[in-house]
Amino acid sequence: MKIPRILPAVSLALCLAACGALPSAAERREAAQALASQHGWQQERIAAGGFDLVAWRPARYAGSAPGADDERLTVYIEGDGLAWLNSTQPSDDPTPGNAMALKLALAQPRGNAAYLARPCQFTGTAAAGCDPAYWTGRRFAEEVVAATDQAIGILKRQAGARRLALVGYSGGGGIAALVAARRRDVDLLVTVAGNLDHRAWTALHRVSPLAGSLNPADAAERLLQVRQRHFVGGKDAVMPVAIATAYAERYPPGQRPEVRLEPGFDHRCCWVEAWPALWRGLED
Repeated sequence: MKIPRILPAVSLALCLAACGALPSAAERREAAQALASQHGWQQERIAAGGFDLVAWRPARYAGSAPGADDERLTVYIEGDGLAWLNSTQPSDDPTPGNAMALKLALAQPRGNAAYLARPCQFTGTAAAGCDPAYWTGRRFAEEVVAATDQAIGILKRQAGARRLALVGYSGGGGIAALVAARRRDVDLLVTVAGNLDHRAWTALHRVSPLAGSLNPADAAERLLQVRQRHFVGGKDAVMPVAIATAYAERYPPGQRPEVRLEPGFDHRCCWVEAWPALWRGLED
């Protein structure tokens, strides 16, 4: 798949690589593991749909405060990670250098939570199902969504939960929406800088379409009964508010999901720091 120009996030990765500052895949895995361990979370691999998906969860699922709703599990889904090295060369390992969804999960102030990576993140690319297509053009493919759905079901059973909230960061937001559209136990869908309409996104950035990927915006009819909130940074040039707006406009007037603009935020800043307050606002 040829990409005619480089997106801002990829440009940053290139700069880091040129300066010798981009950590290796092993170092990226170790950094995430250290962060999760500091919070008492344990890693596991979940075999689902031909992939090995990495998850982190507390050693014991338990609400962190009295009165926490422990019957609902919130699953955080990672973004696209390091998908491309330059305009034509996919990364040889999509493990993120800054695991934003993991940091959001660890920052949730109360209630049960778990984290789920995307295919081939944190596993090494010799793992089952790893092919660059699954972090480039087929990142939202049917088999990816089905495997994520299966893994979330396993996490839910482990937690003893009855209901789910799904939180997706960046490309993980698109996966969260596609999974929510095929389940009946999701009562809250939240995205942070989420790619909710990849056709609008590729058109906006003038890059090649994600051939072979399902588009979250096409699932709008199946999400009408799910409570949604989509956070967007006012300074986000990677996933500007136009993407979430294009998604919301697929819904009938009066039934459109909430798009919440945070004026001073961009694609990474300042979601983790603000997450405890934003999460409490979801519960109000």
